[in-house]
Amino acid sequence: MNEHTPYVPAETTLKDFNPKTVILGVLLGAVFGSANAYLGLRVGLTISTAIPLAVVSVAILTILTPLFGKPSILECNISQTAGSASSSLASGLIFTIPALYLWNYDAPLLQITLLAMCGGLLGVLFMIPLRNFLIVKEHHTLPYPEGTASAEVLIAATGGGGASAKSVFKGLGIGALYTSLISFLYIWPSKVQMKLPLLRKAVVGVSTTPALLGVGYILGRRIGAIMVGGGLISWVLIIPFIAWKFGDKEIWPNTLIYLQSKGLDASITTIGGLSAQQIWDGYIRIIGAGAVAAAGLITVAKSIPTMVNSLKIGVKELRSSAASLDAGRLRTERDLSIKYVILGVALVVLVVTFIPGIIGNNTHILMRLCSAVAIAIFAFCFVTVSSRIVGMIGVSSNPTSGMAIVTLLGTGLIFKFLGWTDLTGKITALTIGTIVCISASIAGDISQDLKTGFIVGATPRKQQISEIIGALGSAFFVCLAVFYLGKAYGFGTEQLPAPQATLMKTVLDGVLDGNLRWDLVGIGAAFSIVIMLFRIPPLPFAVGVYLPLHTMTPVFIGGVIRHMVDARSKRGREDVDLAGDDGILLGSGLIAGEGLLGVVIAIIAVIIARTPKFLEIPYSPAWVGQVISALIFCGLGWYLYRVALKSKGAQL
Repeated sequence: MNEHTPYVPAETTLKDFNPKTVILGVLLGAVFGSANAYLGLRVGLTISTAIPLAVVSVAILTILTPLFGKPSILECNISQTAGSASSSLASGLIFTIPALYLWNYDAPLLQITLLAMCGGLLGVLFMIPLRNFLIVKEHHTLPYPEGTASAEVLIAATGGGGASAKSVFKGLGIGALYTSLISFLYIWPSKVQMKLPLLRKAVVGVSTTPALLGVGYILGRRIGAIMVGGGLISWVLIIPFIAWKFGDKEIWPNTLIYLQSKGLDASITTIGGLSAQQIWDGYIRIIGAGAVAAAGLITVAKSIPTMVNSLKIGVKELRSSAASLDAGRLRTERDLSIKYVILGVALVVLVVTFIPGIIGNNTHILMRLCSAVAIAIFAFCFVTVSSRIVGMIGVSSNPTSGMAIVTLLGTGLIFKFLGWTDLTGKITALTIGTIVCISASIAGDISQDLKTGFIVGATPRKQQISEIIGALGSAFFVCLAVFYLGKAYGFGTEQLPAPQATLMKTVLDGVLDGNLRWDLVGIGAAFSIVIMLFRIPPLPFAVGVYLPLHTMTPVFIGGVIRHMVDARSKRGREDVDLAGDDGILLGSGLIAGEGLLGVVIAIIAVIIARTPKFLEIPYSPAWVGQVISALIFCGLGWYLYRVALKSKGAQL
């Protein structure tokens, strides 16, 4: 297998890390992260902003050329790296923090800002010793789709892509236009679904969005098929089985309360009265959490050699000075010293232990010390898991909320054993989950950024410093957005449902109050174990069980298109640099276009305090709109196929 050659050779020195690039990244991160937080609180999902930030960074730095000179590709990469940290902070915050307010605990802005900073710092630091294994040595194994796509965008947008840049910007335009029509004007629905005959409450669907199609093309067919397999088991097997076997049973009390908080009619008391979506909300999410937990533990176990080797290298580095280490390394191989990693982790542990207000009020020193140790252990484990899973399936599908659930299960059981089951114990356990969730989310983000840097030829150390500055610098602004959105609308309301945080509260209440459905958790864990025995990667499968099926199917369709192109052009999957494939560039543009419009729509929603809907067309019957949506989506897939096939010189 050929050794990777970066776009900017290691021997070449270009402008990269400077105040201009870092400040721009922090400012962009504040805007994108705040908008992403609102979007996540509304719909329970966040968008990856790495690719949109790459596009915006190039555009703004190019506009500033008269003041600062023409930007280099490495400068654009630094701005993108610093800015993208904010969206990961938003993901970690919105999955956990609203639960504090649902317990009527009015968390101060300073507290949630410090939690965000601690999580962001740990996520970057723990990823540093893993870079050589996951990014460099597994370059031909882990595609890191957003990272690869961001590199293609940077190369094309800064003039290195030549004619290839047309595919990126065509995709960007198509993705933006397509998204505006379905998520702003609502001219046709963004999801197609249908009920299957004979199987009670079985539903299949497709999210007809351009970004997921682009992600699927970059990922390939295998991972997409595994993820869809997990989704089909949830929606075609488990949900119909629950409806058939337990339809006349009463809804479990805690689940009933949870579903009623999401708008369930109070007259519905049996499982048979629930819709497929409500069964998924009340039961499948718990099964999926168990599957993700088990798959996460399996992945951690398999990653132990990577962790051990990383620690061995770190110990060797401790014996050497930074100057002597750099002397034997190329510019593109220089990471932050392991000494700074240890110092930073120790700082977080000390801060959590000795500053009472960070993880909750009325906490004693033993509780804070146990919390600090739990944070360090869980964060290190899930940083490894997160970094590996985003390499396979991308940041957008990173199950950080599932990892937070595992953390809450672990800390909740420990706290229950120690007798810390009151509100203080719940708040403390949740804030532990907040830091771990943010750490895992940030680790997935910086992994993609480091992949981008590896392809374009950036200096890893400068990227890592940029990510730390970006995380710390944008933390206040993202927390400010979450804080005041909660003050304005309230969490768990129709305006801000905060679905993941509501689930976290349910899980933690269940553990500490002793009424969690461990049988459902065990079922999910059993699925992951059985899948592993068939030599199928359990984590993508568990993600498929945990996430809605309609978000998995377009990823699979994109992978099938990629397989068809490779089969026609006689090119194999091992061509990981994807040179000469305009399908990758077009797919990157589709992701960037939808991402940019998603952020714009979220900003507008924050300004007008409601979901912007214009020209919404009421189709009657409803299936007409779904047919139109399906046909247009098929047309987009056909266009992607033609562009990719043509670039590989195959006959159409």
